[in-house]
Amino acid sequence: MNRDSLKIGVIGAGVFGNYHAGKCAAHPHHDFIGIFDPDHDRVRAAAKRHKTRAFDNCNALISGVDAVIVASIAVHHGPIAIAALRAGRHVFVEKPIAANLEMAQTMVRLASENNLILQVGHQERFVARAIGLDSAPKKPLKITARRFGPVSKRGTDVSVTLDLMTHDIDMALWLMGEKPISVQGEALCVYSGTPDASRAKLIFKDGQTVHLEASRCEPGLDRIMKIEYPDGYVRIDFVNKIFEDTTGYGFNKDFAAHPLSQDSLGAGTSAFTSSILDGTPIAVPGQDGMNALEVALKIDGRL
Repeated sequence: MNRDSLKIGVIGAGVFGNYHAGKCAAHPHHDFIGIFDPDHDRVRAAAKRHKTRAFDNCNALISGVDAVIVASIAVHHGPIAIAALRAGRHVFVEKPIAANLEMAQTMVRLASENNLILQVGHQERFVARAIGLDSAPKKPLKITARRFGPVSKRGTDVSVTLDLMTHDIDMALWLMGEKPISVQGEALCVYSGTPDASRAKLIFKDGQTVHLEASRCEPGLDRIMKIEYPDGYVRIDFVNKIFEDTTGYGFNKDFAAHPLSQDSLGAGTSAFTSSILDGTPIAVPGQDGMNALEVALKIDGRL
């Protein structure tokens, strides 16, 4: 696309929809057309806050833009993204890419067939790039991660595996550079109709292992990842943005001050825009989002 401005819309006026709307409104290369949400009061409040138009019809918004950011509840990610891709629109979809594998496969296929950008909102990758994990000279031997949060109504339309653990699944697959050969997991419903706590073990072809835990039943936020390399380890606290490093690989100890870490959501929006306008590589391709979803569904016993 050879122009300086991107017509963009946001679908969803909840917490993350408002976050994304703020990034769109502030972006120098965005013509922020509007925001849609089925809750009329909520979408009007969001449109007023971000100085854009409130849409009562999702298809009407899709028809008037070049690209959409899908930040609705997770079970609607797939159907909305598919509608936008079929209409020839570029799509940035929040994680998880979809609630089932069939929809994710359709999304990836449509994007490929129609030469469209499909990016998934796995924002921890930008923090990882700020640290320099993508430039590590050796592959991890073992990754251990926990991602805990308090009870919340948000996100309970899908399991905690798809809602929270998906970040760490994506990171593990990205850092390992491959899909696991074995996925073992269990998930437990505690207070909602979908699993609120889960744990998993992933095994890779050369014997590397990944151990993951996620829960939305804890007293506070706790998001820790330890990555063990042949020469040492890195332990990252994503909440407090601090880490330990014994590898000698030259990772960035001041990553909290890096722009990618300070505003990973904004970095994702800018990357999406650059992929459309300038042809830069997709930061988190749809295929990667689908791979993370496949592993999450296996952990939950749904595949």
